[in-house]
Amino acid sequence: MKNKFLQATFILMVGGLITKLLGFGIRIIYTRMVGSDAINLYSLVMPTYSLLLTIATLSLPVVISKLISEHKTKSIKILSSATIITLILNFIVITTIYFTKDFIATTLLNDPRCSTLLMAMALTFPFVSLSSILKGYFYGKQKMAPHTISNIIEQIVRLALIFLIIPKLVNMGIVYSVMGLILISIASELASILTFLVFLPKKFKITKEDLKPDMKTSKEILSISIPTVSGRLIGNIGFFFEPILLTNILLFAGYSMDFILNEYGAYNAYTISLLSMPSFFIAAISSSLLPEISKFYYKKNLIMVKRRLKQAVILSFIVGGIFSAFIYLFREPLLSTLYNTTKGSEYIEILAPFFVLFYLEGPLQSVLQAIGKAKTTMFITMVAVITKLVAMSILSLCHIGMYSLVIAEIIDIFIIVILCVRAIKKELYSKIT
Repeated sequence: MKNKFLQATFILMVGGLITKLLGFGIRIIYTRMVGSDAINLYSLVMPTYSLLLTIATLSLPVVISKLISEHKTKSIKILSSATIITLILNFIVITTIYFTKDFIATTLLNDPRCSTLLMAMALTFPFVSLSSILKGYFYGKQKMAPHTISNIIEQIVRLALIFLIIPKLVNMGIVYSVMGLILISIASELASILTFLVFLPKKFKITKEDLKPDMKTSKEILSISIPTVSGRLIGNIGFFFEPILLTNILLFAGYSMDFILNEYGAYNAYTISLLSMPSFFIAAISSSLLPEISKFYYKKNLIMVKRRLKQAVILSFIVGGIFSAFIYLFREPLLSTLYNTTKGSEYIEILAPFFVLFYLEGPLQSVLQAIGKAKTTMFITMVAVITKLVAMSILSLCHIGMYSLVIAEIIDIFIIVILCVRAIKKELYSKIT
């Protein structure tokens, strides 16, 4: 029997490596073009973007991948129902942002410049959502080459447009520079969508009947997506409130706004960015694992479920361990080479050893989603987010600066991994043994 899991994982890893290298190149070029002030502004608004994008996309890649891999419903009917749902949701989200952007920027983010950026981000949602739907289709079919090629094309388009557009916007100011990078995403996502369409099978024909809303399929999609997106939404709500709480508490503790912006910007743009470097490997493992586990669990082949879980955990641990050790040992040369700075090095020194466990989060959560335990992942995320924000808030009053966030991050990692392992052991291994 062909091991589609390892084949799919290998394709996604190779594609992810190429995409990541292109992404690093883009980040380096963009950072040097616009300067640290623009990067700090971009980092400030990104948590809000992540929160809103989670709502707009409704975790569709996960849901569609699971449904198609189980062969429960006609693929075209799943895609058409998902498209109708996401377009309606996108309209609601964009309208909401239009009326609340000034409040979010001025009151919550303490920077009126973010208002324009929030509206620019909202315009990217329909394109990202449609791309996500097609991505989920190919994941479910366990055909990873289209996703890999579309990602590479997307990054090439992004890189070309940055060279063409950003230098002109830099002279117009920081806000225009950041807004330009955000709006470039529309063109790059459109390139991704067109690539996916090219790879659709020739027999893939849509009839008028397929375009009609199907309540049964829509309910099935929503029954999986709502608890799945709720977990991610809780995580993004925590990410959304993170800079808000951190900024206000550190200001109260006596730190200056310049210090907070510079350190938080360095933490997100350099520390977390570098530590997340192997995330494309973990994402490849998680994306390949979900349809495999869903298929075998649906067929009640629990022995294969156990085998795939072991393979994913061992592979993730090896990859995470190698990268964590490498980043820890060569953190300053890496930061200097990639970002032309050593800012954030002191945070990497503390976080790197614990990121070995962070790389296990994705595969463990994919297993829970694949066996229909999205509500469990939502509960785990909620516990971790609340604990992280409380710990960060208390530690921020102890005058340890950004280390309050670093320690809270470590606590968050431990909670998620421990609770995921306990949930899998309870829901899966008890049935196998």
